[in-house]
Amino acid sequence: MEAFIEIQGLKHVYPLAYGGQIVALRGVDLTVERGEFVAVVGPNGSGKSTLAQHLNGLLLPTAGQVWVDGLLTSDPGNLWAVRQRVSMVFQNPENQLVASTVEEDVAFGPENLALPRREIRRRVDEALDAVGLTEYRTHPPQMLSGGQKQLVAVAGALATRPTCIAFDEPTSMLDPSGRRQILATIRRLNVEESITVLLITQSMDEAAAAGRVVVMHEGRIAMDGPPEGIFEQGERLRSMGLDLPATVEIAHRLRDQGLPLPGGVLTAEALVSALC
Repeated sequence: MEAFIEIQGLKHVYPLAYGGQIVALRGVDLTVERGEFVAVVGPNGSGKSTLAQHLNGLLLPTAGQVWVDGLLTSDPGNLWAVRQRVSMVFQNPENQLVASTVEEDVAFGPENLALPRREIRRRVDEALDAVGLTEYRTHPPQMLSGGQKQLVAVAGALATRPTCIAFDEPTSMLDPSGRRQILATIRRLNVEESITVLLITQSMDEAAAAGRVVVMHEGRIAMDGPPEGIFEQGERLRSMGLDLPATVEIAHRLRDQGLPLPGGVLTAEALVSALC
């Protein structure tokens, strides 16, 4: 596989109005390969959302460099090319809904790329089909459920044909049904559409679905590896204010009781299979 995102020595400082500053990132090095599904987890204030916003130039480094598909994000001449490659989906879909109907909202991004009308229509149709909202195309977005609104935001991102989508806590405001719907869509986009996914989340259960987990703590990367290996280090995660996924915690407790369960049990289905 080839590197799609390369981050070297990334530092970001937020200046404060009264003259102080907050150091959000303290020298982050990270490489994400094309087609990967990476979950970035960490407690509040760990820097994970700040990291995500550097991926498409919403924020620029105080120090260090961020490269996206070979393009330096801090070069003003690369801004639009970077944003065509990396789309963002935020935690509150209300902040991304800009039109009076679903299809108009999804068309907003392609229209800003000055694409021909026929191409815009094709992209809107494909994006709505990808998230299962074709029948809602003429509905006002404000009348949809929370999960459906977030799917509209995902469709809007897809319509720009990005190589990568960074999801910044996209399920934090959703009920369990909406959360499952969004996560299923994210997994399918990664597997079937080969879209590189970065999922910023505080939910370790959501992180278990990724192929790789990056743990952030106090502005640095504290851990990086496959979820099976990360979740075996329960005490270290707890020391950073993080919990294990519920299924992993149950498996650990059953092992402590003497049940010979294999390692790498991440899902309820895998646990049931191991127990049977």
